[in-house]
Amino acid sequence: MSPAAVPPAAPDRRHPESTYRLQVRRSFDLDDAAGVVDYLRDLGVSWAYLSPLLAATSGSDHGYDVVDVSRVDPERGGPEALVRFASAARKADLGILVDIVPNHMGISAPAENGWWWDVLLRGRDSVHAAAFDIDWDFGEGRVLVPILGGDVDDVVEDGEITVSPESDDPALFPFGALRYFEHAFPLAQGSAPDAETSDPTVVREVLSRQHYRLAFWRTEAEDLNYRRFFAVTTLAGVRVEVPEIFEATHAEILRWLREGLVDGLRVDHPDGLLDPGAYLEQLSEAARAARRAPTHVLVEKILEHGEDLPTWWRTAGTTGYDAMGEIDRLFVDPEGEGPLDDLDAELRAETGVPRSGWADLIHTTKRMIGDTIQRAEIARLVRCLPAPVDRASDAFAELLACFPVYRSYLPAGEKHLTRAAAEATRRRPDLAPSLEALRQILRDPSLEVSRRFQQTTGPVMAKGVEDTAFYRFTRLGSLTEVGGDPAVFSMSPAEFHRAQQRRLAAWPRAMTALSTHDTKRGEDVRARLNVLAEIPTRWAEVLKRLRAVATTGHGPFDALLWQAIIGAWPATPDRLHAYAEKAAREAAESTGWWDPDEDFERRMHALVDAASAQARPLIEDFVAEISAFGWSNSLGAKLVQLTAPGSPDVYQGSELWETSLVDPDNRRPVDFGLRQRMLRDLDAAFARGDLPPVDATARAKMLVTSRALRLRRDRPDLFTVHRPVTVVGEASEHAVAFDRGGATTVVTRLPAGLAHRGGWGGTAILLPSRDVVDALTGRRFGGGEIPLSAILQTYPVALLIDAARIEEGTPR
Repeated sequence: MSPAAVPPAAPDRRHPESTYRLQVRRSFDLDDAAGVVDYLRDLGVSWAYLSPLLAATSGSDHGYDVVDVSRVDPERGGPEALVRFASAARKADLGILVDIVPNHMGISAPAENGWWWDVLLRGRDSVHAAAFDIDWDFGEGRVLVPILGGDVDDVVEDGEITVSPESDDPALFPFGALRYFEHAFPLAQGSAPDAETSDPTVVREVLSRQHYRLAFWRTEAEDLNYRRFFAVTTLAGVRVEVPEIFEATHAEILRWLREGLVDGLRVDHPDGLLDPGAYLEQLSEAARAARRAPTHVLVEKILEHGEDLPTWWRTAGTTGYDAMGEIDRLFVDPEGEGPLDDLDAELRAETGVPRSGWADLIHTTKRMIGDTIQRAEIARLVRCLPAPVDRASDAFAELLACFPVYRSYLPAGEKHLTRAAAEATRRRPDLAPSLEALRQILRDPSLEVSRRFQQTTGPVMAKGVEDTAFYRFTRLGSLTEVGGDPAVFSMSPAEFHRAQQRRLAAWPRAMTALSTHDTKRGEDVRARLNVLAEIPTRWAEVLKRLRAVATTGHGPFDALLWQAIIGAWPATPDRLHAYAEKAAREAAESTGWWDPDEDFERRMHALVDAASAQARPLIEDFVAEISAFGWSNSLGAKLVQLTAPGSPDVYQGSELWETSLVDPDNRRPVDFGLRQRMLRDLDAAFARGDLPPVDATARAKMLVTSRALRLRRDRPDLFTVHRPVTVVGEASEHAVAFDRGGATTVVTRLPAGLAHRGGWGGTAILLPSRDVVDALTGRRFGGGEIPLSAILQTYPVALLIDAARIEEGTPR
């Protein structure tokens, strides 16, 4: 089928009312995705949201390691499958949003990346050398390749490297090949030996003549001379700020827009770019030229608490982590903070782990990152200084540890630099002169060191906070989520309403999310864990009993691990073992990725084994005790996300209970056949007035999801404002309600406390004196003062529609 055969999007399809994220990969390719578009339409979705489609490293499940920017990945179906998917989506009246990755390319399999391979083959003379952010001078004209299992001299002496003038693939190895176990690299022209050999003397001579330098893998932290994604050496930074590189890396993406295969773009990690604002300007103009219309562009931007998205960016908004943090905290009992702090203090005192506040903890972890895996980046900053600064490395590391947000965008955001310098000076007065010198230099956006510093704050923040501190700050795991500030324990309904009104005013088309491919815990794991804030004393008792069965010997980590087990239960042992290993090594307290502690990890895995054996009855009893409250939180959070300001995204499969843990667990296959059958049966039952219970089947969540999505798609006129709705009575603190302009959301919060007080009693919601219909049950209520015990009789949530507005157009 030619692209011209794809039915065009509806003329008014400029922004999605909602999206549904699909993880496209070899096991679920674009043709498989095309097979579920009718289900997405029936669910009520507005646009399909696809993970990256450009050719990625063979076997990549996520697609963020792009190796070829010129084609759709054959493993994901190739260009013909994209046409077929687009045609199916159009027939289902779905728009299409695609994830793109401008910041970096995958180089773990260098032969698959033609650009990188040519750089290895020809060095600075490669036509693709300018595409990668390589410090050639520091590398003495060579790029570091840290893949060896030991020091290069020892590896060579042991005969582990073989060089040859010939290979089975002369196109890849025109001048010969170098092999090291499973690794193969091209030899530079004129450097090959006369015959294949592993003789140390010959190999050393050959190595000295390459455009790359093989090195012990541990040297990457110190000697790496190319920019990468965070601390991932196999993802090399791309210089899209260079016009010809932008054109080359976006030609295929713009073709998708031009030929009507795609309607919008989600930009991965814009903070890694030299100038995100300029990039988005260039992208928007190129997309407009391709489509001859504005294009919906979203950015994966992590905002710290209280931070605003740059208003000059050409974007519809973020991908929703900021909204996630607000929604989660709406369902956390503020009264639980003190007791959970006390429990945490007790665990730390028992273990001998120093207790610190969140600010001090992330300073420690960010400083650790600067002193270890980001040393190469800091060394490059020092090399870029226009004039020497005394103790520059130490001062840079301290400044990065104190930087309060992911990055600044000078000349805007100089206040963050000033604040970081002041905090660094407070903590390290001995560095005051050096810090002031750096501040004066870094405030000049025209300097290379200033631009690179802005690209370095994000990796230090991400690795130090999300990937380290989040696994150490364990009092309540639901708060340690991407884009969230665990120091902000909860959010009152009044604070939540103000946040949504700000969102509606500033970024009404921004995405909102509850689960993503990057979340540390699925939305329903967090919803269940939020119950612990309501019953902290009970949780302390249960945790004590669980630790008596099995413990790692590290109290705070025990708390993290037992929470994960309880939140995700029932979960298979292999999933829990994988989570435990990743969490412990990321925390880098008792073990780590580089030097695992076998004794600690043995105890850790024994704890996980105990969860399926001797601790199982205790776990199942406690889960049974709190699961109904967790489901209430889940339905409440889902309905809020789906109906609040912004464009809600449903992460694949999360229309049912989403109990995934950190990646790759959250990229497990989704049973769409089950979901299709369940939705069909649910619709038939709903027509008969047969409503599903709130139980482990998750049919109630699918009901809430489908009815809310359908209403937003079919009646966007009911979602134009955000007005708090008044709730009165003795249990009013347990309800949150807001009117979106004809559709009113009512949800239960703090359900354990509500049950303890005996229910709603005389608590009521105040609405205009007009009849309303609950879209979730079909029940009709007279307007005015309506008892919550009536509205929330069937479910802990309701979606009320002005009955008169229904007559204007019946939702599908």
